[in-house]
Amino acid sequence: MKKIMITGSLGQIGSDLIKRLRQDYGVQNVIATDIRDPKDHPAVKEGNFEILDVMNRDKMFEIAKKHNVDTLVHFAALLSATAEKNPQFGWDLNMSGLMNALEVARELNLKFFTPSSIAAFGPNSPKDNTPQDTVQRPTTMYGVTKVAGELLCDYYFLKYKVDTRGVRFPGLISYAAEPGGGTTDYAVDIYYEALKNKKYASYIGKGTYMDMMYMPDAIDSIVNLLNADPAKLVHRNAFNITAMSFDPEQIAASIKKFMPEFTMSYNVDPVRQSIADSWPNSIDASAAKKEWGFAPKYDLDKMTLDMLQKLSVKLNIPFKAK
Repeated sequence: MKKIMITGSLGQIGSDLIKRLRQDYGVQNVIATDIRDPKDHPAVKEGNFEILDVMNRDKMFEIAKKHNVDTLVHFAALLSATAEKNPQFGWDLNMSGLMNALEVARELNLKFFTPSSIAAFGPNSPKDNTPQDTVQRPTTMYGVTKVAGELLCDYYFLKYKVDTRGVRFPGLISYAAEPGGGTTDYAVDIYYEALKNKKYASYIGKGTYMDMMYMPDAIDSIVNLLNADPAKLVHRNAFNITAMSFDPEQIAASIKKFMPEFTMSYNVDPVRQSIADSWPNSIDASAAKKEWGFAPKYDLDKMTLDMLQKLSVKLNIPFKAK
């Protein structure tokens, strides 16, 4: 039976992963941790929860040992747009937190997962069908920490035999948690605003393609990679994965299929637009498919309908697809 500890568990990915893992392995076998403690969050109310600042390695070790975990999933990080506002703190949190987590995994012989991102690529990377192995020269602090993190995880596998695993996530779209400061979060905001106001002003400009994935597919990818046969993993840190690539016009068009009254305008944010322009238009996920069977289930329209239906319940706003 797995016993899994998650850092940064109240963020966008962690909120969904906790629910899935507790369903798969039992409520008491998933230990959620975060620096904050909202008492009404399901992860706090429904199972083991510990306050943890990932900069405190001793506390992280203490919690992992106390709960006798065998797997550590490390999410705590400052995301792209937020890290650009405070790059020094972005480096400190993302790299020191990761090093602490890897050290705990080494000392306790834990399986280890942490996500990388398409932000690990830069303007010199091939823009279309970006390969698994290619030049990575990001121009954001978040991207720099992700490349360094990939290398650090490889180092811990090669030098210490820590069973490290990871994926390069594209933009992730979810109804469960509020956006967390990422450049791709416009593709979450747009659904909220569609239901609330029937309109949206995009901070990402026309024709800007970015890879995206619906959260259920992202959660499946984490679970499947954690359970994958290690003998078949060539890359480990980190696999390209993606489900779809679209620009703002295409997601707006998808929403209009179900809400014809929806309209979209543009109010481009230069910081987030420059970040988006440095990233790939689309990436090649063939290594993940070959090595551990990655296979997303959602396309844009299927995701749009599910997002609108789920958010209408969450926001208590009536919605009926037209």
